[in-house]
Amino acid sequence: MFTRAKVKIERELMEKIKRYSEIAGYSSPQEFITHALEKEIATLEEAGDSDEEIRNKLKGLGYIS
Repeated sequence: MFTRAKVKIERELMEKIKRYSEIAGYSSPQEFITHALEKEIATLEEAGDSDEEIRNKLKGLGYIS
């Protein structure tokens, strides 16, 4: 069901993820990350934008260059 993938995350960001995932009551940092990504993807999907519009939004937010 799940495909495992490795993603590199900067140390400082990972420390924040660990801290906030614990505060928020997530069972693990991985659960927190998955939830955050699912929320962001749902936001993009709800907008119903074309691939090009989504790409431009992500560029504007600094997620891609």
